[in-house]
Amino acid sequence: MTSHWLTLSNLALTAVMLVTPLLVLGYIYARNRAQHHHSLLRKHPLLGVFRYLIEKVGPELRFYITDGDNDGRPLSRAHFTGIIMAAKYCKSIIGFGSKRDFSLPGFYLANTMFPKQADEVRVDNSTEMTTQRYVVDKEGIFTRKEHKEALTLHKWLLPEADAIVIGPARRQPFVTRAWFGCSAMSYGALGGRAHEAINRGLAMSGAGWHNTGEGGVSPFHLKGADVIAQIGTGKFGYRTDDGRFSEAHFLEKAAMPQIRAFEIKLAQGAKIKGGHLEGSKVTPEVAAIRGVKVWTRIDSPNRFDEFHDVPSLMAFVERLQELGGKPVGIKVVIGSDLALVELAQFMAETGKGPDFITVDGGEGGSGASYREMADTMGLPINSGLVIADDTLRRHGVRGRVKLIASGKLHSADHICIALGLGADAVNIARGFMIAVGCIMTEKCHTGKCPVGVATTDPAYEDALVVDEKLFRVANYAITLRAGCYSLAAACGLESPLGFTREHVVFKDAAGHATRASVLFPYPDAPERPANGFIRKPLAVSVPVRP
Repeated sequence: MTSHWLTLSNLALTAVMLVTPLLVLGYIYARNRAQHHHSLLRKHPLLGVFRYLIEKVGPELRFYITDGDNDGRPLSRAHFTGIIMAAKYCKSIIGFGSKRDFSLPGFYLANTMFPKQADEVRVDNSTEMTTQRYVVDKEGIFTRKEHKEALTLHKWLLPEADAIVIGPARRQPFVTRAWFGCSAMSYGALGGRAHEAINRGLAMSGAGWHNTGEGGVSPFHLKGADVIAQIGTGKFGYRTDDGRFSEAHFLEKAAMPQIRAFEIKLAQGAKIKGGHLEGSKVTPEVAAIRGVKVWTRIDSPNRFDEFHDVPSLMAFVERLQELGGKPVGIKVVIGSDLALVELAQFMAETGKGPDFITVDGGEGGSGASYREMADTMGLPINSGLVIADDTLRRHGVRGRVKLIASGKLHSADHICIALGLGADAVNIARGFMIAVGCIMTEKCHTGKCPVGVATTDPAYEDALVVDEKLFRVANYAITLRAGCYSLAAACGLESPLGFTREHVVFKDAAGHATRASVLFPYPDAPERPANGFIRKPLAVSVPVRP
């Protein structure tokens, strides 16, 4: 009897297993055949489903399977892996050679026959950092066994004498011993855990700044690192109830010791117009920090109402410099060689101007954007940077302002090329996103980031563990600094700050190599220093403050 019932049960189970898929397929067929919205599904109710499935997982399929190591956009797999190796394993070593396509045009660094030795570079390694890195024990086709271990690293800081000073004329100049920091990414675009991990990781590394983005100053930005507070066209965190700029709110931020400078965002590479945030990401906390309505989509205005031309912009900048006593800069995107001419003329004629200019390349952008803006508005960073540097030099004001470059400058070689083409410092966005766990699923605008980076939804944000990711941020920053010093030494320089256009070479499609100093000659014809280190002949000499 028992055997009989078992047989019947097995038959019933088999019938269910056979019939259920048929019922599901029948339901899908009937539903798709009856709908009027999608022609493909109406004509091919079952096969059409696979088209949408492949479209849905297309980015992942291309990144992990079909794309070559150098094919992916906005970041290739080779660059993505490089960031992961630095952040997780403190390594930048590769095997079997570069994966770069050397047949394509591109920028290179000019090495020397007589590189600097380790004891000849200008670096402060007197302080160390104890971090954690992963070590792979065993790796199979489908499995990887690894463990974390403590590791002590030098911090690779600039010596105090070489520290970058932004706003030397201000009551509280910003003095930094790093030449790159985290680019502007708002709280709301990124979640609190991601921001806290970035901020604490930078603080652990000993230097580097954290730009708040236009979303205002959140508690997650104030965990120990230096902060550049951005003010966007929506004036989030600095606005009155009717959306006007509030000097009272500005003074509150200026009184915070962690905030070292302010940046007025006129434009950014990914979106020349104002920023955008989906309503699903405007949580009560985000809304309170920004001074907006909860769960309401935010589209910032194209520009500020407080100014409309260069003189009124400079009046606004000067007012904030006086009120806060801290450096004030502007963020721009260069669209042509006329972009900064009027500003440079005004600076030369009046002696006034911003303390720094952040030049964002058209290839920049870490999260949600508009395709029509991201693809064609604004020049790439290397072109825009040369134009900005030349324009300021041509008008004799280059030494009064620092240039900060941003636009996919997430590796040591990219940073050094930007320094050579005219930047004083560099901003990095996507590199820090990947360091805290971003896997480039392209869901930044949905609030459903599967790794908890670009979301404020607790259900998704829970994936990101701050106490683990902060070490990755510190590892990434220090590995980049060490890499920049290594490249500088190979070029015969004592420091990454020594790069000029003399050290950057452009190879065209025909194989011709030309120094950037020949392609883009300095308009003020600076004398080349004997030691190759003092790279800004117009730099203002100021005492370094602790």
